Amino acid sequence: MFGLGKSEVALILASKSPRRSEILRNAGFSFDVHTTQVDESRRPRESPRHHVQRLALAKASLAAEHMKRKKRPAIVIGADTIVLVQSKVLGKPSDVKEARRMLTLLSGRTHQVLTGLSILRVPEGVEAHHVETTRVRFLKLSKNDIDDYIATGEPFDKAGAYGIQGIGGRFVTSIEGCYFNVMGLPLSRVWSMLLGLGYVNPGTRGGWSMLDTLRSHAQKLT
Repeated sequence: MFGLGKSEVALILASKSPRRSEILRNAGFSFDVHTTQVDESRRPRESPRHHVQRLALAKASLAAEHMKRKKRPAIVIGADTIVLVQSKVLGKPSDVKEARRMLTLLSGRTHQVLTGLSILRVPEGVEAHHVETTRVRFLKLSKNDIDDYIATGEPFDKAGAYGIQGIGGRFVTSIEGCYFNVMGLPLSRVWSMLLGLGYVNPGTRGGWSMLDTLRSHAQKLT
């Protein structure tokens, strides 16, 4: 929960991704998760940027409607991430064959990671949207590299079939842009967008309150 003016407003992450939750949690945000189910299929002739932005908005909108029905003020974060290499869009691999195809495409090349963001304020209906892009360079991978990595199971719930924060990080030689975007949520961009929607970080206030309490206790002991 956080303060927006004098109202108590919920911060909602409209995503089941454990990595997005981890990014927000580690950055000191207090939030609830509301998972949504949307068709993530790419439409004919749809650009990669439009694709991720459309899905981010769809996820956020479903969660926002849920909060409206509960009559609960909220700011809702929706996000969707894809990998783009040689004009091919890579989502999450459905099987070993697809994971192997994706990793072969990434091998020795630079690819782009695109994350669409939609942040909605309920019930006011104020919205903010953005697509973040990060360029990532991969090592040249051998067949054994790819097979061994697939055997870990890590590629299967990740766009592009790899996780930069996990075992897959060993294949990344350089990045240009936001590291957290490659994990699925560009943290600094989210922060800026939240501030633009009137977000007040309770973690900071709570942190100072705790420090004040500790100082007061220390003074009583001296």
